[in-house]
Amino acid sequence: MASIIKTSINLGNIPKDKIFKGKKGQYLPITITINDEVDQFGNQGPVVVEQSKEERESKTPKTYLGNCRVVWTNGENVDTAPRDEQAMAPQPATAEPEGDLPF
Repeated sequence: MASIIKTSINLGNIPKDKIFKGKKGQYLPITITINDEVDQFGNQGPVVVEQSKEERESKTPKTYLGNCRVVWTNGENVDTAPRDEQAMAPQPATAEPEGDLPF
């Protein structure tokens, strides 16, 4: 296993005409993109409904279902998204004022 990607999708945005019946159930083809940069919300890419070649060539707008982030990786393919505590820059320690106490 090279990575674990976490996502949530908006079920209300699923176009019913894109769902197809397979041998073991109903399926929705999706595309997950991992970007080089993390967005302002800590996400690394969108989750969209897969488009046909014709839809891509005609510049049909994508149907966005949600966002994703890499939560674990073996370090060989992508970097993980920073956690909340990693996203904040460390604060420099303030020096205590020196007093006249001997200890």
